Amino acid sequence: MRLTPREVEKLGPREVEKLALHQAGFLAQKRLARGLRLNYTEAVTLIATQILEFVRDGDKTVAELMCIGKQLLGRRQVLPAVPHLLDRVQVNGTFMDGTKLITIHDPIACDNGNLELALHGSVFPVPSLDKFVVDVADCVPGKFICRCDEKIILNVGRKIVRLKIVNKADRPIQIGSHYHFIEVNPYLVFDRRKAYGMRLNICAGTATRFEPGDTKYVTLVSIGGDKIIRGGNGIVDGPVDYSKLDEVMDDVKAKGFGNEEEPDASEGVIGEFDRHDGSHCPLEIIEVSREDYANKYGPTTGDKIKLGDTELYAEIERDFAVYGDECVSRGGKVLRDGMGQAAGCPTSACIDTVITNAVIIDYTGIYKADIGIKGGNIIAIGKAGNPDIMDGVLRHMIVGVSTEVIAGEGMIVTAGGIDCHVHFICPQLAQEAIASGITTLVGGGTGPADGTRATTCTTAPCHMQLMLQSTDDLPINIGFTGKGNSAKPEGLMEIVEAGAMGLKLHEDWGSTPAAINNCLAVAEIFDIQVNIHTDTLNESGCVEHTIDAFKDRTIHTYHSEGAGGGHAPDIIKVCGVKNVLPSSTNPTRPFTSNTVDEHLDMLLVCHHLCKNIKEDVAFAESRIRPETIAAEDILHDMGAISIIASDSQAMGRVGEVITRTWQTAHKMKVQRRLIEPNGCENDNFRIKRYIAKYTINPAIANGFSNYVGSIEVGKIADLVMWKPSFFGVKPEMVIKGGVIAWANMGDPNASIPTPEPVMMRPMFGAFGKAASVNSIAFVSKVAKEADVGTKYGLKKRVEAVGNVRGLTKLNMKLNDALPKISVDPESYIVTADGEILKCDPASSVPLSRNYFLF
Repeated sequence: MRLTPREVEKLGPREVEKLALHQAGFLAQKRLARGLRLNYTEAVTLIATQILEFVRDGDKTVAELMCIGKQLLGRRQVLPAVPHLLDRVQVNGTFMDGTKLITIHDPIACDNGNLELALHGSVFPVPSLDKFVVDVADCVPGKFICRCDEKIILNVGRKIVRLKIVNKADRPIQIGSHYHFIEVNPYLVFDRRKAYGMRLNICAGTATRFEPGDTKYVTLVSIGGDKIIRGGNGIVDGPVDYSKLDEVMDDVKAKGFGNEEEPDASEGVIGEFDRHDGSHCPLEIIEVSREDYANKYGPTTGDKIKLGDTELYAEIERDFAVYGDECVSRGGKVLRDGMGQAAGCPTSACIDTVITNAVIIDYTGIYKADIGIKGGNIIAIGKAGNPDIMDGVLRHMIVGVSTEVIAGEGMIVTAGGIDCHVHFICPQLAQEAIASGITTLVGGGTGPADGTRATTCTTAPCHMQLMLQSTDDLPINIGFTGKGNSAKPEGLMEIVEAGAMGLKLHEDWGSTPAAINNCLAVAEIFDIQVNIHTDTLNESGCVEHTIDAFKDRTIHTYHSEGAGGGHAPDIIKVCGVKNVLPSSTNPTRPFTSNTVDEHLDMLLVCHHLCKNIKEDVAFAESRIRPETIAAEDILHDMGAISIIASDSQAMGRVGEVITRTWQTAHKMKVQRRLIEPNGCENDNFRIKRYIAKYTINPAIANGFSNYVGSIEVGKIADLVMWKPSFFGVKPEMVIKGGVIAWANMGDPNASIPTPEPVMMRPMFGAFGKAASVNSIAFVSKVAKEADVGTKYGLKKRVEAVGNVRGLTKLNMKLNDALPKISVDPESYIVTADGEILKCDPASSVPLSRNYFLF
C-alpha cells in the first residue's frame, strides 16, 4: 500500500525539539572526539542526548540512567568553569512504561569521564585521555564572596519564648516559619497562651517538623508589623490584644486544640542584655552565617558577586530586607495567607507582581530589595510582604491574594537594555535583541533595502507608518528615526510629523555642514534628537568643521571612534566636546586580537563598496585603526564615551550589546585595575558606569528616560533577571511592562519546566495583544498630538520624546568626562589631556567560549 505524506513521520512538537537537542549533542560528541574540552551548552546537550539514546536502548531503568549520567564527562573533558555552571541535567524519555523524567545531579563528578559511554552509538572514535590537557585554572562564574567577620542575627529586638511541644498525632506535622503558632494543628500540645502573637524563631521559609509522638522544645518569636493575626484555623482574627486573651483561650478549649500550660517557660528579647550580669539573653537565638544566608536569600550588605566569568565583583551596598522576615514563596514558605500574604487586602491595595530578594544592579546603586510592580510600572522598591506581621513593609508593597510572585533570591535584576543604533534590516533582529536582554530599540530602516543596510533612516511618511504598524505586535519598545540629510527643511518636517522620534545624518546621504545645520534647526523646532554618522572622506571639511557646524547644539554622534564611520582619523575628538553625546557600536568593543582583521570585509559589504576599486578600499582602510580602537577602550573606562549600541547587521551585532559592554569593563579592569575610590575592594563604580551606557544614558539622549532606562519608581517595569553565573551573556527572564515576555523554558511537554531542551522562548507577554499593551512606540510630540497611534491603528502605547535639545555631556550619568583629545594624523596615536591612550588587544574575553555553541 502506498503511504500518503501525512502517514510518514507524524512528528509531534516535543519530538522536533528533541531533534534540535540531538543535533547539538551530536555536535558536542564530534568536538569531544577530537579532544576539545566542552563548554556548558555542549556538556548539557551531550549528556541529555546520550541519556535519551540509552532510554531508546531499552535496558536501563531511571535509577540506572541517573547513575550513568554522572559518568559520561569528567572535569578534564570540560572547560574549567563548567563544573560550577552545571549542577543538574534533566530530560524526559519514552520508556517501555511511558514517559519518565531522568535527573542527573552534579553531572561533572570525576576527573575523567567514561568516553566510551559518552560516544556510545556515534561514529566517532574514542579519543585518548591524554588529549585533554589539565588546566589548573579554577573559574567559578557568579560566585558569592561573603564576609566572614560576623553572623546575621534574625528578629533582633523581638520577644521570644521557649516552649515544649508534643505531637499527639499518628502523622508527622510540619510548621512553617511564619505560621501563627497559636493556630497550628490541634494535635500539637503546648502552652497556647504563651504562643499568642508568636511564630517559630527560625529562618524565613524554613520549617520545623514534629514526628508522631515527638516531644521537642522550640523557640517562638513575636510577630512584627501591626501584629494582626489572620487565617490559620480562625482561633484569632484581629490584632493581638492581651485584654482578650482569656476569650481566645476559651475558643482554644471549645475547639479541642491541644493546650498545656508551661508556667516556667523561659522568655526574653533577642539582642537585649540580661539586667543582672550583662550577658545576652540566654534563650536560643538564630545566628546565620553569611554564606548560609546568601544561599537562602541571596547576598546581603557587604557581600560580593562575581559577574559571570568576568573579573568584575559587585558589592551589595544596602539590603532592604528585615532579617527573619524575608519574602519566600512556594510550598510551606512565607508568602501564604495570613503569613507573608496579607488577608483581607483588596486588589487596589496590593501589588500585581513582586520580585523578591533581588540584587539590583543599576546606575543608581547596587543593592538588594523586593521590587513591586503594579499596572506595568515599578510602584515601589524596598521591603514587600504583609504589614500585619512583618516589620518594614512599604505602604505600596503589600503582597495579597492578587499578587504574583517571581523569586529573585540569588538573582540579579537590571533594567531592560536600550539599543539606540539599530538598522531595521530584518524583523528577526527583535527576537535576538530581547533574548539578550534588550527591551528598547531605536533606529531606522525599512527592511533589507540598500539604504537600510547602511543607514538608520526610515525615509518617507508611508515607510514610517509601515514600520510602526509592522512592529506593533513585537514585545519591545520602538522608536524610528527619519533621514536628516537635506540642506532644506522640506521633507524633514513631514517625516517628523509622521512619527519620527529623531533624525539621522549619515555620510552615505551626505553629512555636509549645510545638511547638519538644517537638520539641527528642524530638531530644535520639534525637540527631537539628531544622530550623526560623519564624513569619513573629509569631503566637505574635517572634524573641526563638522563640530563648528553643530554650533553648540546637542547632537548624538554614532560610533565616535570611527571604525563604524566618521572623519578619518580623528572623529574621536568629539568625545571631548560638551554638546556632543558620544556613543560606540559594538564590533570594536572591546579591542581584541581579531578586531581589525574582521572589519574590512564587514565595511565593504555594509557600504556597498567594491574591493576591486582602489578608492573604495582606501576609504575602508582609512576607518580601521588599531590605535583609535584601543583608545576607545580607555575613553569608555574614563567615562568619556557615554553609550554603547549595536549598529545591527550594518557593522554591529544586535544580540551582543550587553555582552560586549561587560567584556569591555572586564578588559579595562584587568588592564587598568581599579578606578574605585580609595579603600574600596569592589568594582561598583566601574559596574555602575558601564551599565549606564546601555540603560539610562541612551534613554536620556533620546528623550524617553521618564519611561525606561533604570530601575526607579514610576518607570515601566522593563526588567531583566540573570543568574549571576550567566550575567551579561544569557538572561534567565525578560520582563516587559511587568509581564514575563521571554524566559528560559524547558520541554513544554515535561512534568516540570526544567528538562532539556532549555532555551530562551517567547512567553505569554510576547503573544497576542499583550506584546503591544506592554510596550511603547516612541514618536515626536507633534506626531503624538496628531494622534498617529489611532491614525495608524496601533495597539502599542504611543508616547512622545522630549527634553533633548538642552542636553550636554554633563547629563550623561557617570559618563560625563570631557578630556581634550588629539589624534596624530600620521601615527594615529590618541592623547587625552596630554596622556597617550594605549592598551593591548585582548587575546581572550569572558562571556564567550564558556557559554556559546558557535
